[in-house]
Amino acid sequence: MSFLLSPRTIAVIGASRTPGKIGHEILRNIVEYGFKGKVYPVNPNADEILGMKCYKSVLDIPDEVDMAVVVIPAQFVKEAIEQCGKKGVKAVAVISSGFGEVGKVKEEKEIVETAHKYGMRLLGPNIVGVYYAPIMLNATFGPRDVRVGNIAFITQSGALAIALMGWTILHDIGLSAIVSLGNKADIDDGDLLYFFEQDRNTRVILIYMEGVKDGRKFFKACKRVSLEKPIIVLKAGRSERGAIAASSHTGSLAGSDIIYDAAFKQTGVLRAKDIQEAFDWARAFASIDPPKREGVVIITNGGGAGVMATDACEENGLKLLEIPEDLARKFRECMPPFGSTKNPIDLTGQATDEKYEEAIRIAMMDERIGGIIAIYCHTAITDPVKLSHAITRAVYETGRLKPITVCYIGGERCYKGMKVLNEANIPAYPTPEQAVSAMAALYKWARFIKKEKAAKTSPKS
Repeated sequence: MSFLLSPRTIAVIGASRTPGKIGHEILRNIVEYGFKGKVYPVNPNADEILGMKCYKSVLDIPDEVDMAVVVIPAQFVKEAIEQCGKKGVKAVAVISSGFGEVGKVKEEKEIVETAHKYGMRLLGPNIVGVYYAPIMLNATFGPRDVRVGNIAFITQSGALAIALMGWTILHDIGLSAIVSLGNKADIDDGDLLYFFEQDRNTRVILIYMEGVKDGRKFFKACKRVSLEKPIIVLKAGRSERGAIAASSHTGSLAGSDIIYDAAFKQTGVLRAKDIQEAFDWARAFASIDPPKREGVVIITNGGGAGVMATDACEENGLKLLEIPEDLARKFRECMPPFGSTKNPIDLTGQATDEKYEEAIRIAMMDERIGGIIAIYCHTAITDPVKLSHAITRAVYETGRLKPITVCYIGGERCYKGMKVLNEANIPAYPTPEQAVSAMAALYKWARFIKKEKAAKTSPKS
Protein backbone atom coordinates (compact mmCIF):
# COMPACT_ATOMS: atom_id res chain seq x y z
CA MET A 1 0.00 0.00 0.00
CA SER A 2 2.91 2.37 0.65
CA PHE A 3 3.90 2.26 -3.03
CA LEU A 4 0.44 3.53 -3.94
CA LEU A 5 0.43 6.48 -1.53
CA SER A 6 4.16 7.14 -1.16
CA PRO A 7 5.77 6.29 -4.50
CA ARG A 8 9.19 7.61 -5.43
CA THR A 9 8.61 7.19 -9.17
CA ILE A 10 5.37 7.37 -11.16
CA ALA A 11 4.55 6.39 -14.73
CA VAL A 12 1.46 7.94 -16.32
CA ILE A 13 0.35 5.47 -18.98
CA GLY A 14 -1.86 7.35 -21.39
CA ALA A 15 -0.37 10.77 -20.72
CA SER A 16 -1.73 13.27 -23.23
CA ARG A 17 -0.44 16.43 -24.88
CA THR A 18 -3.97 17.83 -25.10
CA PRO A 19 -5.13 20.09 -22.25
CA GLY A 20 -8.51 19.03 -20.94
CA LYS A 21 -7.90 15.34 -21.52
CA ILE A 22 -7.66 13.25 -18.36
CA GLY A 23 -4.19 11.95 -19.23
CA HIS A 24 -2.93 15.52 -19.53
CA GLU A 25 -4.58 16.88 -16.40
CA ILE A 26 -3.36 14.05 -14.16
CA LEU A 27 0.22 14.47 -15.38
CA ARG A 28 0.00 18.23 -14.94
CA ASN A 29 -1.43 17.88 -11.42
CA ILE A 30 1.38 15.56 -10.36
CA VAL A 31 4.01 18.00 -11.61
CA GLU A 32 2.43 21.31 -10.57
CA TYR A 33 1.21 20.25 -7.12
CA GLY A 34 4.81 19.66 -6.11
CA PHE A 35 5.59 15.92 -6.22
CA LYS A 36 9.34 15.61 -5.66
CA GLY A 37 9.82 12.14 -7.15
CA LYS A 38 10.40 11.20 -10.78
CA VAL A 39 7.51 11.28 -13.26
CA TYR A 40 7.49 9.45 -16.59
CA PRO A 41 4.81 10.09 -19.25
CA VAL A 42 4.00 7.04 -21.39
CA ASN A 43 2.47 7.61 -24.84
CA PRO A 44 3.64 5.81 -28.01
CA ASN A 45 2.62 8.78 -30.17
CA ALA A 46 4.44 11.58 -28.33
CA ASP A 47 8.10 12.50 -27.84
CA GLU A 48 7.59 15.07 -25.09
CA ILE A 49 4.76 16.22 -22.82
CA LEU A 50 4.98 19.23 -20.47
CA GLY A 51 8.70 19.40 -21.13
CA MET A 52 9.28 15.79 -20.06
CA LYS A 53 10.57 12.99 -22.27
CA CYS A 54 7.78 10.61 -23.24
CA TYR A 55 8.22 6.82 -23.44
CA LYS A 56 6.46 4.46 -25.83
CA SER A 57 6.04 1.80 -23.13
CA VAL A 58 6.53 1.50 -19.40
CA LEU A 59 9.16 -1.12 -20.29
CA ASP A 60 11.29 1.62 -21.90
CA ILE A 61 11.59 3.69 -18.72
CA PRO A 62 15.22 3.50 -17.52
CA ASP A 63 14.46 3.65 -13.77
CA GLU A 64 12.42 1.50 -11.42
CA VAL A 65 8.74 2.47 -11.28
CA ASP A 66 6.84 2.29 -7.99
CA MET A 67 3.38 3.24 -9.25
CA ALA A 68 1.67 3.45 -12.61
CA VAL A 69 -1.41 5.56 -13.29
CA VAL A 70 -3.32 3.96 -16.17
CA VAL A 71 -5.43 6.34 -18.29
CA ILE A 72 -6.20 4.41 -21.49
CA PRO A 73 -9.31 2.77 -23.03
CA ALA A 74 -10.52 -0.32 -21.18
CA GLN A 75 -9.59 -2.78 -23.94
CA PHE A 76 -5.89 -1.91 -23.59
CA VAL A 77 -5.66 -1.94 -19.79
CA LYS A 78 -4.87 -5.64 -19.36
CA GLU A 79 -1.84 -5.43 -21.65
CA ALA A 80 -0.63 -2.27 -19.91
CA ILE A 81 -0.83 -4.04 -16.54
CA GLU A 82 1.04 -7.02 -17.99
CA GLN A 83 3.83 -4.67 -19.05
CA CYS A 84 3.80 -3.01 -15.62
CA GLY A 85 4.25 -6.43 -14.05
CA LYS A 86 7.21 -7.24 -16.28
CA LYS A 87 8.71 -3.85 -15.42
CA GLY A 88 8.42 -4.54 -11.68
CA VAL A 89 5.86 -1.84 -10.92
CA LYS A 90 4.56 -2.23 -7.35
CA ALA A 91 1.05 -0.71 -7.65
CA VAL A 92 -1.31 0.45 -10.38
CA ALA A 93 -4.11 3.01 -10.21
CA VAL A 94 -6.56 2.33 -13.03
CA ILE A 95 -8.45 5.48 -13.94
CA SER A 96 -10.07 3.78 -16.95
CA SER A 97 -13.76 2.89 -16.76
CA GLY A 98 -15.73 0.29 -18.70
CA PHE A 99 -15.40 -2.72 -16.41
CA GLY A 100 -17.65 -4.15 -13.69
CA GLU A 101 -19.79 -1.01 -13.50
CA VAL A 102 -21.04 -1.72 -17.06
CA GLY A 103 -21.33 -5.47 -16.60
CA LYS A 104 -17.84 -6.44 -17.79
CA VAL A 105 -17.08 -8.44 -14.66
CA LYS A 106 -14.86 -10.96 -16.48
CA GLU A 107 -12.61 -8.23 -17.87
CA GLU A 108 -12.34 -6.64 -14.43
CA LYS A 109 -11.38 -9.96 -12.87
CA GLU A 110 -8.72 -10.49 -15.53
CA ILE A 111 -6.92 -7.21 -14.85
CA VAL A 112 -6.82 -8.02 -11.13
CA GLU A 113 -5.48 -11.52 -11.81
CA THR A 114 -2.82 -10.04 -14.09
CA ALA A 115 -1.76 -7.58 -11.38
CA HIS A 116 -1.64 -10.29 -8.71
CA LYS A 117 0.40 -12.56 -10.98
CA TYR A 118 3.22 -10.05 -10.60
CA GLY A 119 2.57 -9.21 -6.95
CA MET A 120 1.03 -5.82 -7.74
CA ARG A 121 -1.90 -4.18 -5.95
CA LEU A 122 -4.56 -2.50 -8.08
CA LEU A 123 -6.65 0.55 -7.20
CA GLY A 124 -9.86 0.90 -9.20
CA PRO A 125 -10.80 0.66 -11.97
CA ASN A 126 -13.16 3.57 -12.64
CA ILE A 127 -11.46 6.11 -10.35
CA VAL A 128 -10.29 9.73 -10.41
CA GLY A 129 -6.92 8.98 -8.83
CA VAL A 130 -5.14 9.40 -5.54
CA TYR A 131 -3.96 12.38 -3.47
CA TYR A 132 -1.52 12.16 -0.54
CA ALA A 133 -0.46 15.41 1.09
CA PRO A 134 2.71 14.33 2.96
CA ILE A 135 4.58 13.82 -0.32
CA MET A 136 2.61 16.48 -2.26
CA LEU A 137 1.14 13.86 -4.57
CA ASN A 138 -1.94 14.87 -6.55
CA ALA A 139 -2.41 12.11 -9.13
CA THR A 140 -6.03 13.06 -9.84
CA PHE A 141 -7.88 15.07 -12.44
CA GLY A 142 -9.41 17.22 -9.70
CA PRO A 143 -8.39 20.69 -8.43
CA ARG A 144 -4.71 21.50 -7.91
CA ASP A 145 -5.05 23.74 -4.85
CA VAL A 146 -6.16 21.17 -2.27
CA ARG A 147 -5.42 22.30 1.30
CA VAL A 148 -3.08 20.14 3.35
CA GLY A 149 -4.61 18.81 6.56
CA ASN A 150 -5.16 15.63 8.56
CA ILE A 151 -8.47 14.24 7.24
CA ALA A 152 -8.20 11.15 5.03
CA PHE A 153 -11.10 10.92 2.57
CA ILE A 154 -11.89 7.55 0.99
CA THR A 155 -14.60 7.66 -1.66
CA GLN A 156 -16.31 5.17 -3.92
CA SER A 157 -17.59 7.94 -6.18
CA GLY A 158 -15.06 9.62 -8.44
CA ALA A 159 -17.21 12.60 -9.41
CA LEU A 160 -18.01 13.23 -5.75
CA ALA A 161 -14.29 13.08 -4.95
CA ILE A 162 -13.55 15.86 -7.44
CA ALA A 163 -16.52 17.94 -6.30
CA LEU A 164 -15.61 17.64 -2.63
CA MET A 165 -11.97 18.49 -3.29
CA GLY A 166 -13.27 21.86 -4.45
CA TRP A 167 -15.77 22.02 -1.60
CA THR A 168 -13.07 21.52 1.03
CA ILE A 169 -10.98 24.28 -0.53
CA LEU A 170 -13.96 26.66 -0.32
CA HIS A 171 -14.58 25.74 3.34
CA ASP A 172 -10.91 25.83 4.45
CA ILE A 173 -10.81 22.12 5.27
CA GLY A 174 -7.44 20.39 4.95
CA LEU A 175 -6.93 16.83 3.75
CA SER A 176 -4.13 14.34 4.32
CA ALA A 177 -5.35 12.04 1.56
CA ILE A 178 -8.06 11.42 -1.01
CA VAL A 179 -8.36 7.92 -2.41
CA SER A 180 -10.92 7.13 -5.08
CA LEU A 181 -11.86 3.43 -4.89
CA GLY A 182 -14.18 3.08 -7.86
CA ASN A 183 -15.13 -0.55 -8.41
CA LYS A 184 -12.92 -1.87 -5.55
CA ALA A 185 -11.75 -4.72 -7.76
CA ASP A 186 -8.70 -5.26 -5.51
CA ILE A 187 -7.87 -2.55 -2.96
CA ASP A 188 -10.91 -1.70 -0.85
CA ASP A 189 -11.99 0.36 2.17
CA GLY A 190 -10.63 -2.22 4.62
CA ASP A 191 -7.12 -2.09 3.12
CA LEU A 192 -7.08 1.69 3.34
CA LEU A 193 -8.41 1.73 6.90
CA TYR A 194 -5.40 -0.30 8.03
CA PHE A 195 -3.06 2.05 6.16
CA PHE A 196 -4.53 5.22 7.67
CA GLU A 197 -4.60 3.64 11.12
CA GLN A 198 -0.79 3.78 11.00
CA ASP A 199 -0.52 7.09 9.14
CA ARG A 200 0.84 9.78 11.46
CA ASN A 201 -0.49 12.50 9.14
CA THR A 202 -4.13 11.41 9.57
CA ARG A 203 -6.31 12.10 12.64
CA VAL A 204 -9.70 11.14 11.25
CA ILE A 205 -10.93 8.93 8.38
CA LEU A 206 -13.96 9.92 6.32
CA ILE A 207 -15.55 7.42 3.93
CA TYR A 208 -18.18 7.89 1.25
CA MET A 209 -19.54 4.48 0.34
CA GLU A 210 -22.41 2.90 -1.52
CA GLY A 211 -21.74 -0.66 -0.40
CA VAL A 212 -19.01 -3.15 0.48
CA LYS A 213 -17.87 -6.24 -1.38
CA ASP A 214 -16.38 -7.98 1.64
CA GLY A 215 -18.45 -6.99 4.66
CA ARG A 216 -16.61 -9.23 7.12
CA LYS A 217 -13.24 -7.73 6.17
CA PHE A 218 -14.52 -4.15 6.24
CA PHE A 219 -16.22 -4.30 9.62
CA LYS A 220 -13.31 -6.22 11.15
CA ALA A 221 -11.09 -3.33 10.05
CA CYS A 222 -13.58 -0.79 11.42
CA LYS A 223 -13.66 -2.52 14.81
CA ARG A 224 -9.88 -2.33 15.13
CA VAL A 225 -9.19 1.04 13.58
CA SER A 226 -12.02 2.90 15.33
CA LEU A 227 -10.29 2.21 18.65
CA GLU A 228 -7.37 4.32 17.41
CA LYS A 229 -8.95 6.90 15.11
CA PRO A 230 -12.51 8.06 14.47
CA ILE A 231 -14.15 6.73 11.32
CA ILE A 232 -16.96 8.78 9.79
CA VAL A 233 -19.06 7.15 7.08
CA LEU A 234 -21.43 8.79 4.64
CA LYS A 235 -23.35 5.77 3.37
CA ALA A 236 -25.54 6.35 0.33
CA GLY A 237 -28.17 3.98 -1.00
CA ARG A 238 -30.34 4.20 2.12
CA SER A 239 -33.58 3.88 0.17
CA GLU A 240 -34.59 1.02 -2.11
CA ARG A 241 -34.20 3.19 -5.21
CA GLY A 242 -30.92 4.57 -3.90
CA ALA A 243 -29.58 1.03 -3.48
CA ILE A 244 -30.48 0.25 -7.10
CA ALA A 245 -28.72 3.44 -8.24
CA ALA A 246 -25.61 2.49 -6.23
CA SER A 247 -25.51 -0.93 -7.85
CA SER A 248 -25.62 0.54 -11.35
CA HIS A 249 -23.04 3.21 -10.47
CA THR A 250 -20.09 1.14 -9.23
CA GLY A 251 -21.43 -2.39 -9.24
CA SER A 252 -21.65 -2.46 -5.43
CA LEU A 253 -23.98 -4.67 -3.47
CA ALA A 254 -25.69 -2.07 -1.33
CA GLY A 255 -27.50 -4.51 0.95
CA SER A 256 -29.99 -3.72 3.70
CA ASP A 257 -29.44 -0.29 5.19
CA ILE A 258 -30.68 -1.49 8.58
CA ILE A 259 -27.89 -4.08 8.65
CA TYR A 260 -25.30 -1.45 7.77
CA ASP A 261 -26.62 0.85 10.49
CA ALA A 262 -26.35 -1.86 13.14
CA ALA A 263 -22.85 -2.84 12.03
CA PHE A 264 -21.68 0.78 12.13
CA LYS A 265 -22.89 1.15 15.71
CA GLN A 266 -21.28 -2.12 16.83
CA THR A 267 -17.90 -1.16 15.38
CA GLY A 268 -17.81 2.46 16.57
CA VAL A 269 -18.31 4.00 13.13
CA LEU A 270 -20.00 7.41 13.15
CA ARG A 271 -22.61 7.61 10.42
CA ALA A 272 -23.29 11.08 9.03
CA LYS A 273 -26.56 11.88 7.30
CA ASP A 274 -25.13 14.20 4.62
CA ILE A 275 -21.98 15.85 3.26
CA GLN A 276 -22.21 18.90 5.52
CA GLU A 277 -22.54 16.84 8.69
CA ALA A 278 -19.73 14.48 7.65
CA PHE A 279 -17.27 17.32 7.16
CA ASP A 280 -18.51 19.21 10.23
CA TRP A 281 -17.61 16.16 12.30
CA ALA A 282 -14.34 15.61 10.47
CA ARG A 283 -13.32 19.23 11.11
CA ALA A 284 -13.91 18.75 14.84
CA PHE A 285 -11.94 15.51 15.07
CA ALA A 286 -9.14 16.97 12.97
CA SER A 287 -8.83 19.95 15.32
CA ILE A 288 -9.45 18.84 18.90
CA ASP A 289 -9.28 15.85 21.22
CA PRO A 290 -12.44 14.07 22.42
CA PRO A 291 -13.90 14.87 25.86
CA LYS A 292 -12.78 13.10 29.04
CA ARG A 293 -16.02 13.52 30.98
CA GLU A 294 -19.72 14.25 30.55
CA GLY A 295 -21.25 17.66 31.19
CA VAL A 296 -21.45 20.29 28.44
CA VAL A 297 -21.74 24.05 29.01
CA ILE A 298 -23.25 26.43 26.46
CA ILE A 299 -21.94 30.02 26.57
CA THR A 300 -23.91 32.52 24.49
CA ASN A 301 -24.79 36.18 24.09
CA GLY A 302 -28.23 35.40 22.67
CA GLY A 303 -31.05 33.70 24.55
CA GLY A 304 -32.73 32.42 21.40
CA ALA A 305 -29.55 30.86 20.08
CA GLY A 306 -29.00 29.28 23.49
CA VAL A 307 -32.45 27.70 23.39
CA MET A 308 -31.79 26.34 19.90
CA ALA A 309 -28.51 24.85 21.09
CA THR A 310 -30.23 23.34 24.14
CA ASP A 311 -32.80 21.63 21.92
CA ALA A 312 -30.02 20.32 19.69
CA CYS A 313 -28.12 18.97 22.71
CA GLU A 314 -31.22 17.08 23.83
CA GLU A 315 -31.73 15.66 20.33
CA ASN A 316 -28.07 14.63 20.03
CA GLY A 317 -27.76 12.96 23.43
CA LEU A 318 -25.53 15.60 25.02
CA LYS A 319 -25.85 16.07 28.78
CA LEU A 320 -25.85 19.69 29.91
CA LEU A 321 -24.11 20.33 33.21
CA GLU A 322 -26.24 21.53 36.12
CA ILE A 323 -24.25 24.59 37.18
CA PRO A 324 -23.27 24.41 40.89
CA GLU A 325 -23.48 27.63 42.92
CA ASP A 326 -19.71 28.13 43.24
CA LEU A 327 -19.34 27.98 39.45
CA ALA A 328 -22.39 30.21 38.95
CA ARG A 329 -20.74 32.88 41.11
CA LYS A 330 -17.72 32.90 38.80
CA PHE A 331 -19.86 33.18 35.67
CA ARG A 332 -21.86 36.08 37.21
CA GLU A 333 -18.69 38.18 37.06
CA CYS A 334 -18.84 37.89 33.24
CA MET A 335 -22.35 39.33 32.73
CA PRO A 336 -24.72 42.15 33.72
CA PRO A 337 -27.26 41.52 36.52
CA PHE A 338 -29.92 40.37 34.05
CA GLY A 339 -27.70 37.64 32.57
CA SER A 340 -28.27 33.97 33.34
CA THR A 341 -25.94 31.48 35.03
CA LYS A 342 -28.22 28.58 34.26
CA ASN A 343 -27.02 26.40 31.41
CA PRO A 344 -26.94 27.98 28.78
CA ILE A 345 -24.75 30.68 30.31
CA ASP A 346 -26.29 33.84 28.82
CA LEU A 347 -23.78 36.68 28.80
CA THR A 348 -26.48 38.83 27.10
CA GLY A 349 -26.14 41.05 24.06
CA GLN A 350 -23.84 43.35 26.06
CA ALA A 351 -21.09 40.71 26.11
CA THR A 352 -17.69 42.00 25.00
CA ASP A 353 -14.80 39.90 23.75
CA GLU A 354 -13.19 40.32 27.20
CA LYS A 355 -16.25 38.83 28.93
CA TYR A 356 -16.37 35.93 26.46
CA GLU A 357 -12.69 35.26 27.06
CA GLU A 358 -13.20 35.34 30.82
CA ALA A 359 -16.18 32.96 30.67
CA ILE A 360 -14.38 30.49 28.41
CA ARG A 361 -11.33 30.53 30.68
CA ILE A 362 -13.58 29.71 33.65
CA ALA A 363 -15.17 26.83 31.75
CA MET A 364 -11.82 25.53 30.52
CA MET A 365 -10.36 25.46 34.03
CA ASP A 366 -13.31 23.85 35.82
CA GLU A 367 -12.85 20.08 36.05
CA ARG A 368 -16.59 19.41 36.23
CA ILE A 369 -17.12 20.62 32.67
CA GLY A 370 -16.48 18.13 29.87
CA GLY A 371 -17.07 20.26 26.78
CA ILE A 372 -17.86 23.84 25.77
CA ILE A 373 -20.16 25.15 23.05
CA ALA A 374 -19.64 28.89 22.54
CA ILE A 375 -22.26 30.79 20.54
CA TYR A 376 -21.99 34.37 19.32
CA CYS A 377 -24.78 36.39 17.68
CA HIS A 378 -23.28 39.35 15.85
CA THR A 379 -23.76 42.69 17.60
CA ALA A 380 -22.18 46.12 17.15
CA ILE A 381 -20.64 45.75 20.61
CA THR A 382 -18.24 42.93 19.78
CA ASP A 383 -16.23 42.48 16.58
CA PRO A 384 -16.20 38.80 15.49
CA VAL A 385 -12.55 38.79 14.44
CA LYS A 386 -11.45 40.40 17.70
CA LEU A 387 -13.62 37.89 19.56
CA SER A 388 -11.96 35.02 17.71
CA HIS A 389 -8.55 36.11 18.94
CA ALA A 390 -9.94 36.35 22.49
CA ILE A 391 -11.39 32.83 22.30
CA THR A 392 -8.11 31.52 20.90
CA ARG A 393 -6.20 33.04 23.83
CA ALA A 394 -8.63 31.55 26.33
CA VAL A 395 -8.34 28.09 24.79
CA TYR A 396 -4.58 27.95 24.32
CA GLU A 397 -3.46 29.80 27.44
CA THR A 398 -5.42 27.32 29.58
CA GLY A 399 -3.80 24.38 27.80
CA ARG A 400 -6.70 23.23 25.56
CA LEU A 401 -7.97 21.14 28.47
CA LYS A 402 -11.26 20.13 26.82
CA PRO A 403 -13.04 20.29 23.48
CA ILE A 404 -14.76 23.47 22.37
CA THR A 405 -16.93 24.06 19.32
CA VAL A 406 -18.00 27.56 18.32
CA CYS A 407 -20.95 29.02 16.43
CA TYR A 408 -21.01 32.50 14.90
CA ILE A 409 -24.39 33.71 13.63
CA GLY A 410 -24.16 36.72 11.36
CA GLY A 411 -22.83 38.06 8.08
CA GLU A 412 -19.51 38.37 6.30
CA ARG A 413 -17.59 39.60 9.33
CA CYS A 414 -18.68 36.47 11.24
CA TYR A 415 -17.30 34.28 8.47
CA LYS A 416 -13.97 36.08 8.78
CA GLY A 417 -14.06 35.41 12.51
CA MET A 418 -14.80 31.72 11.94
CA LYS A 419 -11.88 31.53 9.54
CA VAL A 420 -9.56 32.82 12.30
CA LEU A 421 -10.85 30.14 14.67
CA ASN A 422 -10.65 27.29 12.17
CA GLU A 423 -7.08 28.25 11.29
CA ALA A 424 -6.32 28.05 15.02
CA ASN A 425 -7.80 24.51 15.13
CA ILE A 426 -10.88 25.65 17.02
CA PRO A 427 -13.82 24.29 14.97
CA ALA A 428 -16.35 27.00 14.16
CA TYR A 429 -19.73 26.72 12.44
CA PRO A 430 -22.50 29.05 11.21
CA THR A 431 -25.41 27.48 13.13
CA PRO A 432 -25.92 26.26 16.72
CA GLU A 433 -27.08 22.88 15.43
CA GLN A 434 -23.80 22.29 13.59
CA ALA A 435 -21.68 23.22 16.61
CA VAL A 436 -23.77 20.90 18.81
CA SER A 437 -23.70 18.06 16.27
CA ALA A 438 -19.90 18.26 16.06
CA MET A 439 -19.58 18.15 19.86
CA ALA A 440 -22.01 15.21 19.96
CA ALA A 441 -19.85 13.29 17.47
CA LEU A 442 -16.83 13.80 19.73
CA TYR A 443 -18.84 12.43 22.66
CA LYS A 444 -20.18 9.45 20.70
CA TRP A 445 -16.67 8.34 19.82
CA ALA A 446 -15.37 8.99 23.36
CA ARG A 447 -18.20 6.88 24.81
CA PHE A 448 -17.44 4.05 22.37
CA ILE A 449 -13.76 4.04 23.38
CA LYS A 450 -14.68 4.09 27.08
CA LYS A 451 -17.15 1.23 26.62
CA GLU A 452 -14.66 -0.91 24.69
CA LYS A 453 -11.91 -0.34 27.25
CA ALA A 454 -14.28 -1.24 30.08
CA ALA A 455 -15.28 -4.44 28.27
CA LYS A 456 -11.64 -5.46 27.87
CA THR A 457 -10.76 -4.86 31.53
CA SER A 458 -13.89 -6.33 33.13
CA PRO A 459 -13.57 -9.92 34.45
CA LYS A 460 -15.23 -12.56 32.30
CA SER A 461 -18.42 -13.95 33.73
